[in-house]
Amino acid sequence: MKLSDEQLVKKCLEKDPLAQKQLFESFSRKMMGVCLRYTKDAEEAQDVLQIGFVKVFEKLHLFNNEGSLEGWIRKVLVNCALDQIRKNKKFDDNVDLSKVDFQMASENENVLEHLSANDLLKIIQAMPTGFRTVFNLYAIEGYSHQEIADQLNISINTSKSQYSRARVYLQKIILEEKIL
Repeated sequence: MKLSDEQLVKKCLEKDPLAQKQLFESFSRKMMGVCLRYTKDAEEAQDVLQIGFVKVFEKLHLFNNEGSLEGWIRKVLVNCALDQIRKNKKFDDNVDLSKVDFQMASENENVLEHLSANDLLKIIQAMPTGFRTVFNLYAIEGYSHQEIADQLNISINTSKSQYSRARVYLQKIILEEKIL
């Protein structure tokens, strides 16, 4: 029997293993997609997913039924991915700016709109960690540059710069690989 989110949370808080399994099965696939965007490969994403769900179960008592359960779980997993990046100190591993062409023709501005999700995911995973992290937080998760700066302990201008460079980097890879 499929439980509502509210019932599911209540049963999970009671340590019901069937409810815990249902919660994981209900959200793990979407959350794996979130993890894949922040990591370089599926193995690292799987690690973040597992660590993240451990945190979900540990902190489920903090979920107050304001907003969706999925949104709350997503936030826990994003924070877990950011913790992993900080732990590995990969954020500092940015691309030499001289290797990125910042001048793109205006006709290529909307190139990302025509890209399949799988192609975009592969390109995002190949991005330098700083670009990838800010791009995900801003373009996909909807965080403001101020929130990103606070989360990553960087300046707002660094966040804006990383996002801008990430977009150009994506466009350049797409055009060079002739993905479209």
